Amino acid sequence: MELVWEGLQKAIEMLISGDPEVFQITWLTLRVSLTATLISVMLGLPLGVFLGLVTFPGRKLVVTLINLGMGLPPVVAGLWITLLLWRSGPLGHYALLYTPTAIIMAQVLVSLPIIIGLTTAAFQQIDPRLRLQIKALGASKWQSFLVLLRETRLAIMAAVMAGLGRVLAEVGASMMVGGNIKGETRILTTAMVMEVSKGNFDIAIALSFILMTLAFLITLALTLMQQRKRSA
Repeated sequence: MELVWEGLQKAIEMLISGDPEVFQITWLTLRVSLTATLISVMLGLPLGVFLGLVTFPGRKLVVTLINLGMGLPPVVAGLWITLLLWRSGPLGHYALLYTPTAIIMAQVLVSLPIIIGLTTAAFQQIDPRLRLQIKALGASKWQSFLVLLRETRLAIMAAVMAGLGRVLAEVGASMMVGGNIKGETRILTTAMVMEVSKGNFDIAIALSFILMTLAFLITLALTLMQQRKRSA
């Protein structure tokens, strides 16, 4: 407990003293995490809606693969992105490896299946009688979609929070494709791993408090939005 207390004191000291490196790491963590979550939502939401509402041959196989991807080990995601961005890889000429863009790509790869899978499940749970009722009332496809989206909004917000949580907690892939370069690709999770390897447990705990505070504030904002929509 003494070490945890020292870590908390260290976190407060870092924030009060305005440590530029801590603020740079925290800002980069926030930037890559929110960008990856936003991209995952923009790609995952329509795909999840499509899989939840449209039946086609092989849909069960696709859903199974999506569900498998929800548990994709981060190091596997990191390996695939590394192969993609390596000098001899398909995107090697863009020189994106060991950049924040590479971290975002890896984080999208681990969070996208979560948002697709949970959105698909939300739309599959809609009562078929509701869809028939909407159709009987003469609603257009767009109007039907908006009604169904409203019915599943709580589950979709939960999917977004789950995707964001996976992104904020991710470390293996970020370390592999980002390289944990000081001032360029070092984020809170990779910085914690480095400090633990150096035996600086107080700094690692301090960084973990900062990360948890960041995650709490973002999740609180999303939860308030979710519950406000519920009571509306």
